[in-house]
Amino acid sequence: MTKIPCVSTMFWFRLFVTIMSLFCPCSGDDGFLHAYSPGDIIIGGLFPIHLNTNRTTTPGPVSCSDYDFRMFLHTQVMIYAIREINRYTPGVLPNITIGYDIYDTCGDVTLAIRATLQLLVGQSDPQSCLLPENIQSALPEPKTKVVIGERNSEVSTAVARVVSLASVTQISYAATSELLSKKMKFPTFLRTISSDEYQTKAIAELVKQFNWKTVAIVASDDEYGMYGGYRLKENFIEMKDICIEFIDTLPNYFSQNTSKTHKKLDELVSKIRKSSAEAIIMFTKDVNVDVIMEKAIQCNLNRTWIASDAWSTSSKISAMPGIEMAGQVYGFISKRNEVPGFKDYVMSMFNGTTNDILEHYLTHYSCANQSEENSENNCLLTNSQQGSKQCLDPNCLPHYIDHDESYNIYLAVQVIVEGLRRLLKCDNQQCQQSAKFTALELLTEIRKVNFTVNTTHIFFDPNGDPRFGYDIVYWNMTESTRRTHIKTIGEYWPDGKIQVPDDLVEKMSKVTVSAYNCSKTCEPGQELKRQNDQCCYQCVQCANGDFSLGGREECKRCRKNQYSSPKNNECFNKTVEFLDWSDTFIIFLSSFEVLGIIITIVFAILFTVYCSTPIVKAVGGYLCFLELFSLLACFCLTFNFIGKPTKASCMLGLPFFGIAFSLCISCILANLLQILVGFNFDLKIGSWLKKLNQPLAVVVIVSGIQLALCVPWLYFHPPIPGNQTLSKSILLQCQKGSTGFFVAMLGYNALLAVICFLFAFKGKQLPDLYKNASLITISMLLFLVIWIIFIPIYLNLIGKYKQAIESAAILISSYSILGCHLAPKCYIMVFKKEINNQNAITEYIRKHYEQKGITVVKS
Repeated sequence: MTKIPCVSTMFWFRLFVTIMSLFCPCSGDDGFLHAYSPGDIIIGGLFPIHLNTNRTTTPGPVSCSDYDFRMFLHTQVMIYAIREINRYTPGVLPNITIGYDIYDTCGDVTLAIRATLQLLVGQSDPQSCLLPENIQSALPEPKTKVVIGERNSEVSTAVARVVSLASVTQISYAATSELLSKKMKFPTFLRTISSDEYQTKAIAELVKQFNWKTVAIVASDDEYGMYGGYRLKENFIEMKDICIEFIDTLPNYFSQNTSKTHKKLDELVSKIRKSSAEAIIMFTKDVNVDVIMEKAIQCNLNRTWIASDAWSTSSKISAMPGIEMAGQVYGFISKRNEVPGFKDYVMSMFNGTTNDILEHYLTHYSCANQSEENSENNCLLTNSQQGSKQCLDPNCLPHYIDHDESYNIYLAVQVIVEGLRRLLKCDNQQCQQSAKFTALELLTEIRKVNFTVNTTHIFFDPNGDPRFGYDIVYWNMTESTRRTHIKTIGEYWPDGKIQVPDDLVEKMSKVTVSAYNCSKTCEPGQELKRQNDQCCYQCVQCANGDFSLGGREECKRCRKNQYSSPKNNECFNKTVEFLDWSDTFIIFLSSFEVLGIIITIVFAILFTVYCSTPIVKAVGGYLCFLELFSLLACFCLTFNFIGKPTKASCMLGLPFFGIAFSLCISCILANLLQILVGFNFDLKIGSWLKKLNQPLAVVVIVSGIQLALCVPWLYFHPPIPGNQTLSKSILLQCQKGSTGFFVAMLGYNALLAVICFLFAFKGKQLPDLYKNASLITISMLLFLVIWIIFIPIYLNLIGKYKQAIESAAILISSYSILGCHLAPKCYIMVFKKEINNQNAITEYIRKHYEQKGITVVKS
């Protein structure tokens, strides 16, 4: 195989570590905590024993601060679990000793990467300078084959990118970010805690169970907070009935005591104070929550908080003086369990064992408790003799043992041991394979583990995640005046099942108005309306035609054939309405319609009997029969507007009325022309009128124009049955078909009436014994007035009586002609027969002209 000269990869790593040591020294009283124990197989450990650093935007020495006793105990859990494997269960890995190499990362990405590089290169032997041409690995094989940690998602993400170069397995006990489930980016990352995918679903489900409708989300600007906040937002949007009032992102510098932090904190507290959110979800690291809760106590915010697993069991935050003034806290934590024997191990002062991290605690942070009784209340943190640090009596350490992250660390060790047993093919007597194996081989076996530790069944899905549930905790601040008791009140499983106390759920479900005077549910007939830009809703009455069953249901429109009840809580079917024969007004109209038909027939009989008399000839002779026929048609057509509309009744109604009435008026117009010709002695005008004095032609032409208008109307856009939906009814009526043709029909009849009126008004001065012109003037005037009144009433009227008005207008129009034009003639025929002769007419004409001083020659 061809070799190429190169600089050893180990050289580059040592150079990188040296550079980082120059730029990122970890100085200060606490130094860079590290504990090491040799062994055939080394397990690395990364723990944030200190929670903070003094890092700023300006490069310089970095020191660690905020020593945390829980984090210290996490390191001892790992050491204890490995010790138990080596000493008390030698049959698990016969003849093989497990060592550890543990570093304090101070919760800092840069320090964590430095520690990781130490793990990868610290115990490995340099490879040859001549590397094969087809080398697959970017790093030499490290002696540390697996790393437990880090706690925070942001730090774990950085570590995961480094250890994946050497295929070293990383098992986190508390990093929950969903980003770390992406195996294309983090192929060697595993964890013994559920992903935030399930935690965010659990939080959303708790909000739903507790009937909270408005929430606010506070998340940190790191992988943990960003992905958690995003998932929460998605879950609440899917639920639809939960409103997110605001989402606030905490910057990376938030936990530092700077002016920028104070400004951001004041803005956040102001938001929370003004908010109507029923629950504030805090999805961020405990160091950030520490700052917020301190301010919340000062401001007496008294809110409901939902804690993510990063701080839900924080002994430091829960022990804050006056924490009850911040409000009540619900939280989620990975399923809790007790590390077997660890509490006794701690109480026995670590069974006489020691390590550098333990020695550091005993040297710097141990102090004697003055109280003889080391109860939980007497085990609060006190200042050390130097006054700058807090210290804790070693006898109080058992009170700081958590049952979530500690157990997850214990599980991580057990998972590694199970992977080693599978890889080395160990039984209780010996291992068939030697301890010389690659990190990739161990990773492959660890990913396959599927076993039970005590009562916990653990295996990894394709994303490297276990399927553990969560405990739901509540901070009980009444049981103790000095310390909050964190108790488990329920649980959540990844399949979506949640269990919380029924009485608590029932109590929450009965709350209809939140503490911030925002409605959560409404009475039937009401809906929730958002006020301004906040998630505060008020109940408002549904609009007319809408209904709601109450609760959080929106007002919905009743179906087209329904209307809402007065309280808007249900819908009733609309009644179908039309001009029914039994209607009182219709009976009244029908009586006049029948009377009109009878009178018209009686008049026709009288005109037939007296057809040869002068009065019949004065009315137009045979034209009066056409006039009576058209009036009879008009009276009959009024019945078409009564009853349920049909296609035939709609087509017969207005179009045929227009034709019949134009025929009637054309007969009157022809009659007027006869009168004007008979008494006009102006030769020029007389000859012109004589040409027009063609009664039959006038009737045909004048009525023919209306016929020409109505036939296309009936053919192209005929009136058809339709319906109009009203508020509480559906009105069956005839639709006009074409408004243009309808207006043209009425307009033409009105034009004819105006012409007749003008001709009749001119003829009033003529010697007409029977006052024909005067009576026509009155009848035409009545017709015009009736339709002028009718049109605005018709346009503004809504309801079934709209068609009744049409019928009434036609009826009155017909009566105006029947009563004013024809009835006086019938009266003369029956009661004034003495003037129904030619002599009476001649005598009347003679007297008329004599009064005007005109000599009349007697025949």
